[in-house]
Amino acid sequence: MARRRRPPRAGAVNELPPLRILGQIAALQSIYYAAALVLMLFTSLVTGTPFGLDLVFGWAELRGDNTQGWLMGFVWLCCAGVVVVAIVALIGRSKLVLDFALSLHIIHLIIVTFYTGFLPRNVAWWATMLVSSVVTVAGGSYGCRWRELRPISFGGSGRSTGNAEGSAEAAAENGTAAGEHGDEEMGFSRGRGKGRGRDGAGEYEMVGLKSNENR
Repeated sequence: MARRRRPPRAGAVNELPPLRILGQIAALQSIYYAAALVLMLFTSLVTGTPFGLDLVFGWAELRGDNTQGWLMGFVWLCCAGVVVVAIVALIGRSKLVLDFALSLHIIHLIIVTFYTGFLPRNVAWWATMLVSSVVTVAGGSYGCRWRELRPISFGGSGRSTGNAEGSAEAAAENGTAAGEHGDEEMGFSRGRGKGRGRDGAGEYEMVGLKSNENR
């Protein structure tokens, strides 16, 4: 007997078209490197250190024994914050955050390895990427859930309120007219006398209607 395949979990990546997945991954990767280039360039201008692509696609400069290495680690965490915003804006589904966040960092690891020709050897680089992954997953999941749980506004609240009030008034008038018509069918009409009306205003007395035979 053939084994039954497990159904895919709700919100999994395989629910999306492949081209859309590739497009979203490419967009996130581009935003990630664009933020890294801008922040690395700004940091180099402020600190007076030379700027190069090794700061973005290398791992040798990210060290834990000097201030420059710690500063670069902080820059990469800032890039993770930018990616969180991009995930909330582009993905918007909390169940897909883990897949896209891990794909982003795995692709970065592959690019760094091919660019330098070596697998990263600095512990600081691995620790920074690990913290960056955690920040991306946690921040993206929180942001997407906040976006998913936001109340949906359909607009036109004032008009809807006016329509509701008009409907209530029309229903009340119809109810009053129906009550009067029912009284007339029972052989009674409104007049002056003892008692109060249904609406609490005016007095009435029950008078029998004359039939055509008495006339």
